Amino acid sequence: MGFVAFPKDFLWGAATSSYQIEGAWQEDGKGESIWDRFSHIPGNVKNNDHGDIACDHYHRWEEDLRLLKDLGVNTYRFSLSWPRIMPDGTGLINQKGLDFYARIVDRLLEYQIQPNVTLYHWDLPQTLQERGGWAVRDSVQWFTDYAEVVFKKLGDRVPLWATINEPWVAAFHGYYSGIMAPGIQNFATAMQTAHHLLVAHANAVQLFKMLACPGKIGIVLNVSHTLPASDKPEDVQASQRYWEYLNGLYLDPLINGHYPERFMEFIGDSAPVIEASDLTIAKGSFDFIGLNYYASEVISSQPDEGILQLASRSFSSSPFYKTALEWGIHPEGILTLLKVMKEQYGNPLVYITENGTAMEDQVLADGQVNDRDRIIYIREHLLKMAEAIELGVNLRGYYYWSFLDNFEWAHGYDPRFGLVRIDYRTLTRHPRRSFSWYQDVVRANGVWE
Repeated sequence: MGFVAFPKDFLWGAATSSYQIEGAWQEDGKGESIWDRFSHIPGNVKNNDHGDIACDHYHRWEEDLRLLKDLGVNTYRFSLSWPRIMPDGTGLINQKGLDFYARIVDRLLEYQIQPNVTLYHWDLPQTLQERGGWAVRDSVQWFTDYAEVVFKKLGDRVPLWATINEPWVAAFHGYYSGIMAPGIQNFATAMQTAHHLLVAHANAVQLFKMLACPGKIGIVLNVSHTLPASDKPEDVQASQRYWEYLNGLYLDPLINGHYPERFMEFIGDSAPVIEASDLTIAKGSFDFIGLNYYASEVISSQPDEGILQLASRSFSSSPFYKTALEWGIHPEGILTLLKVMKEQYGNPLVYITENGTAMEDQVLADGQVNDRDRIIYIREHLLKMAEAIELGVNLRGYYYWSFLDNFEWAHGYDPRFGLVRIDYRTLTRHPRRSFSWYQDVVRANGVWE
């Protein structure tokens, strides 16, 4: 067994998002978000859970940041609540909301932890949804105006920014499957939404550069390694189609300035309306790309299965089994994806901005929370990331998802991803064994095989 060291300037972090942890959904001038509205409709979320209180981070942020300091990480990725800053989405600025995030940024800098701020992690102001949400072109300007408010407040001291977290999920789970807010089910609307999110991102990056903010800015994409269910041509083609749908839909325009051509031909009339300069400004609109990787997918051709004519299932490689969410575990997939970034997409600067797992806890007699399976999961993915770096992949950092247990969207509070366990009755924080293990990884800047 040997020790695998990471580059000396590697960033070690953990991640959260505003709606999943903050609570305080109606306090200090905050407006209603689409997730406030969606989660309050019975049946939309498991157990009818919602984020009204969540982890109560809004009131306990100082305790949480002290825990983060104890963890020893040198960066922390978190998101801002748009309706906490601009309750109606446009116009009025809620100073209390802006000041809340300014306090977090300042405390992180005091602790020598680099803030990595995400502007949008799915909690669109409900007032904007009532005006059409991301499906209408006006959303590009709404987002740009919001970004300007934030950049002018925090842009002088935040070194890393992400515009939008997982725009694919926001578009296709929000507007096609409908399992997430705002709960719409229309593929063509989802495609138009996906495009508006891309253009909104590009416009915000242009603004960031125009304001001469000193940090780096990028976008965060959910990615997955895809494998055909067999070597039959139809399965191979379905797997490629799913790759283009999930991964290429944003990587291709960001890197190459165009959408995947075969995929756009396949969807026909569902393709989005694109204005002349959209893809020109999208190309190269990043200093880095954040990759969120959890699992790999096996794809089979299913001619009767929706517009994409395919089915997907999560894949676990031996000796791994599935997680508490029935997601597969396939560390090799993260290596494959990172090699694709190098070999097919020009080797841009990348961070793993989310990677983690929900596992069942074992609470020991002494009160410690033993999560050995989570430790194994993280270690195996870190080892594959180290391989990628050895191969020349331009990977500069890792953020475990999540720092805290949290509201896990349509799954409610059942799945627990955190390095820190939250007792939702008392809201007390209990660092798991994975917390101590990751603490050692960060301290040593590497991992034992």
